[in-house]
Amino acid sequence: MIVRSCAGGIVFHNDKVFILKNGKGEWVLPKGKIRNNSLPTDTALNRIKFEAGIDAKIVSTAGETSYEFYSLSRKQPVCNVITWYIMEAPSKKYEVNEDEGFLDGGFFSIKEAMERITYSQDKSLVNLSFKKYLVFKEFEKMEEVYV
Repeated sequence: MIVRSCAGGIVFHNDKVFILKNGKGEWVLPKGKIRNNSLPTDTALNRIKFEAGIDAKIVSTAGETSYEFYSLSRKQPVCNVITWYIMEAPSKKYEVNEDEGFLDGGFFSIKEAMERITYSQDKSLVNLSFKKYLVFKEFEKMEEVYV
């Protein structure tokens, strides 16, 4: 089995999260394979920029997920291990990279994103990350008051 290290982001702007519709019609989170000894944080930020045109910043770690599939081209199983980061976008501006096979995307309310997202582990990741993001935003507000 081939094991690939990947990184991605759960990107929030206010109370909305960014998701993409891939070429298979699945609603997913932006992510990609870590290449050339890049850091996971750099890979995650670069994939968000490349797939969605978003200049996000990392707020916190979100955790790790993995999934397996059979690669027809490699004729063997592949396991993607993805390190996730909670990110914040400066605006709701985005540009879906259709050249990479993405069909659609956008910032959606958490409720709407949950209805669209294809995989249950991505739904759980978004749900938990949004709770963590809200805590971060509260701390940020408190810092503004005391600084």
